[in-house]
Amino acid sequence: MAAVDDLQFEEFGDVATSLAANPDATTINIEGPGETPKRPGPPRGSGREEDDELLGNDDSDKTELLAGQKKSSPFWTFEYYQTFFDVDTYQVFDRIKGSLLPIPGKNFVRLYIRSNPDLYGPFWICATLVFAIAISGNLSNFLIHLGEKTYHYVPEFRKVSIAATVIYAYAWLVPFALWGFLLWRNSKVMNIVSYSFLEIVCVYGYSLFIYIPTAILWIIPQKAVRWILVMMALGISGSVLAMTFWPAVREDNRRIALATIVTIVLLHTLLSVGCLAYFFDAPEVDHLPTTAFVPNQTAVAAKSS
Repeated sequence: MAAVDDLQFEEFGDVATSLAANPDATTINIEGPGETPKRPGPPRGSGREEDDELLGNDDSDKTELLAGQKKSSPFWTFEYYQTFFDVDTYQVFDRIKGSLLPIPGKNFVRLYIRSNPDLYGPFWICATLVFAIAISGNLSNFLIHLGEKTYHYVPEFRKVSIAATVIYAYAWLVPFALWGFLLWRNSKVMNIVSYSFLEIVCVYGYSLFIYIPTAILWIIPQKAVRWILVMMALGISGSVLAMTFWPAVREDNRRIALATIVTIVLLHTLLSVGCLAYFFDAPEVDHLPTTAFVPNQTAVAAKSS
């Protein structure tokens, strides 16, 4: 039977001191159920965080990989195109907000588009913009000539088809040309950032959202107000395009990079100014009533008799 002194508790001092006195002793580390053992590793520096900021972190890379796997269906199947419209309301609103509030130094594609590029938002933004321009143009023409006795209002439904042709051609043909140009330059110059055709279409589609409220405000029959509005919309949407596509060409030849950005902004300016000039500031021919020609007919009849 063990002695009583052997069963008494003893107080131990510092663990490091005990291990130094008896290096062969076995130690047991008791941790909580939610704690994980800490292993030594290299400290994370600010350089790694800056790289994550510019090139994206591991989570974004995994998201891109999953997005690529999700869209691996053949292009002739319905499932392939269904993935382009697989987006919720929160994502659409978030991308619209990003197009209205561009952040300097932040990439619109990296922040909002690359995880799940869609065609739902660009399609309905373009459709809404077409009707906004056509209806606002008719209302503007009506308000300008309101009160004139010689004016007879006739709705111009052709403006809908003209606006649809211009808007959808711009939203598809310009991104296609830009995608082909960037693809050609990427084969010659090693770039950090590259964009797919769907991502470019998505950027152009969401950049046009600012013109929907602008087109509604163009009803105001004041040319100065209209041109102030178009300059504000052009500054917001043009900055989104410039800041998005500059990283894709900044490693290229300096002249080619600047010429690319200037061309993008000039085409965007041509669209906005052209819509304002054609649908709102174009001179309208007054539609005179048919009764205005009756006195002339009676005068000719009197002379002949």
